[in-house]
Amino acid sequence: MSLLGSLIGPVTGLLDKVIIDKDEKMRLAHELSRMADDHAQSIAMAQIEVNKQDAKGNWFQSSWRPATGWVCVLGFMVNFLVSPICAGFGIDIPQADTSTMLPVLMGMLGLGSMRSYERVKKVGK
Repeated sequence: MSLLGSLIGPVTGLLDKVIIDKDEKMRLAHELSRMADDHAQSIAMAQIEVNKQDAKGNWFQSSWRPATGWVCVLGFMVNFLVSPICAGFGIDIPQADTSTMLPVLMGMLGLGSMRSYERVKKVGK
């Protein structure tokens, strides 16, 4: 509840003591109520605009997930393709720690399938 909305009750109570004309009191109470509603609506509309700008994002926000996936894929490629092939030629290449990569990749693949489900159902953009 906004500050303006919380002041309406006490202010309309003061109108009863200050203004004698009943019609004028009702008009002013209505005007105060309308001001509070307009204020709340303007705040909501401003928040909607902020949300729209946040939803657009930028390259970094939209690319962190694919970049993380590529890092995991490159790590697995080094562990299971490059390192064994190079070991055959006597070149020792250190391997990436799959115990940390695997949970990240599995989590991303699980979330990726949910994203695909959203796209099929046309829920996401």
